[in-house]
Amino acid sequence: MLQLPATLTHPQATECLNALVQALSSQPSEAVLDASALSQFDSSALAVVMELRRVCKRTGKALVVQGLPPSLVELATLYGVESLVGQHL
Repeated sequence: MLQLPATLTHPQATECLNALVQALSSQPSEAVLDASALSQFDSSALAVVMELRRVCKRTGKALVVQGLPPSLVELATLYGVESLVGQHL
C-alpha cells in the first residue's frame, strides 16, 4: 500500500510524487493509495494523486485512492476533478 504523508503542500509535492512512483514498481496490478494521514495540504495534493493515476495508467496498473480527507474531496469537487481523483471510501 502506498501512503500520502501528513503534510503535502507545494514544497513537498515533487519529492512525494517521486517516492510514490518509485514505490509503485513493487505494487501489484492494483495499487492502493492511502490518504488518511493527510492533515495539512493544498491543491498540490490533488496534483500528486492525479499524476500518480496517469503513471499507473501508462504502466497498466489501477489506482484505488482511500481515505481522502473530506476537505480535499471538496477541493477536488470545486476544481471539477473529483472523478480524476477516483477515491474509494
